[in-house]
Amino acid sequence: MVALLLVFLLPALGVPLVYLAGKKSAKLAAIVVALIATINIGLILTTIPTILNDSTHRYLESYQWIPVLKSEFTLFADGITVPIAIVALVLIIAAALYSINYMEGKKDLPTYFALIELLSIGLVGVFITSNLLLFYFCWELMLVPAYFIIGGWGYKDSYRAAFKFFVFTHAGAVFVLLGIGSAFIFTGNSDIFLVQTALLSSRSGVVEWILLAFTAGFAVKMAVVPVHMWLPDAHSEAPSPMSALLSGVIISAGAYAILRISFQMVLPAVNLLDPAFVVQFLHGLAVFGVITAFFGSFIALVETDIKRIIAYSSISHMGYILFGLSLFLFPDIAGASPFLSVNHATTGTVMQIVNHAVSKGLFFLSAGAVMHQLQARDIREMGGLAGKLPFTTATSSVAALSIAGVPPFACFISEFLIFVGAFSAIRDDSFYLIPTVLMLVATVLSLGYALRFISKVFLGPAKTGVTYEGKVKEVPIWMKLSMGILAVFVIILGIYPTFFINLITTVRFI
Repeated sequence: MVALLLVFLLPALGVPLVYLAGKKSAKLAAIVVALIATINIGLILTTIPTILNDSTHRYLESYQWIPVLKSEFTLFADGITVPIAIVALVLIIAAALYSINYMEGKKDLPTYFALIELLSIGLVGVFITSNLLLFYFCWELMLVPAYFIIGGWGYKDSYRAAFKFFVFTHAGAVFVLLGIGSAFIFTGNSDIFLVQTALLSSRSGVVEWILLAFTAGFAVKMAVVPVHMWLPDAHSEAPSPMSALLSGVIISAGAYAILRISFQMVLPAVNLLDPAFVVQFLHGLAVFGVITAFFGSFIALVETDIKRIIAYSSISHMGYILFGLSLFLFPDIAGASPFLSVNHATTGTVMQIVNHAVSKGLFFLSAGAVMHQLQARDIREMGGLAGKLPFTTATSSVAALSIAGVPPFACFISEFLIFVGAFSAIRDDSFYLIPTVLMLVATVLSLGYALRFISKVFLGPAKTGVTYEGKVKEVPIWMKLSMGILAVFVIILGIYPTFFINLITTVRFI
């Protein structure tokens, strides 16, 4: 089968097609982007029978590429890849359709939609390749179209924010490249699974430095404190469809990469060499996770810019994910191997990547709808919008309550699983008692800024001196459709997460 090769090639072939379609109609270009993403979802779904039934629980395609580097064009799918790639494609569909109305009247829309299609190659490619060189190509490919979309179609300080985004994430990519180069020099391979095997037999202290290099580089993309400074500006200055992709997928790619490369590829070898170092390393991740969660929550509680509130909540939720990642080595059952089974915390972390992506994507699109209809972004100038924008109020509430971890919305179940894993970890390592208590407190802060957002923007009377008479009406149909799609996903993932959880639990890390 060539399903994943087509997933890679269709967007590449689609870039000029989208551009030409955009010359005729921006709406046609958006529909082409959405159609290609829909086809790719279908192609990814075809890998599920192999994942469930194969002894390795992995679907694999390999093509000759660079023989001199022993590097093959390797694409794969497993129980972690499939849920994240599907949600990334759903967000691309939503962002493209939302842009039909949101970007109406803006300049050079054929280029805008072509850049979204180009961005989709990197977004999905990061999740479906096991070749480190191809991974790095996709990792950097996310950066280029994102820079031009933020700069070209953002708000007043768009190029300054785009440049900040470029500098920070490219600096992080240097550490990733150092890790890839070291892994190749040390093992002679560039495939994640082959490098893992080679490192397990190496017993060399260099693997500790490889682990640190990869994790540092990926943490920049996650916007973990203190390397978070690029995120609030980039998210708030980008057009809302791009903000949805930035917060929903691009920063989540950093978390995925830590799990897939730092943990699956390198950590088993480090654990054999120096278990004490691994414990200290994971403790460090937990501490940074707690700091990041509190920092983002505190700023979100006092911020008044509608998009920056959501941007800082993204930082906070990367703290949740980093804390969940720090629980990777703690099995649910005493004596079980952490590498041969996925524990509750890791399952919850992967689900949190998925749930945060769709919830935060919906949050940014809903905030963009308010900005689009009011031409304002300061929540102090809002209030009483529930009667004027009932649909937007409903989707904003779904997104905000999910981000707050309120059942039955998506993020509740993933956060619950992370905390179940944390309580299991306390049994083996008492260090996790205080971080777990602090993360429980952070969930209260999340509820605080979510309720503040809903009340300030939608409830109560309009602020003094502000009148909406004859000025505000509900968003157009394509924006409604996009927000409706994501709202349905948030609710379904909250009520019935079983399909994705069953896929995730098939994964074996060795």
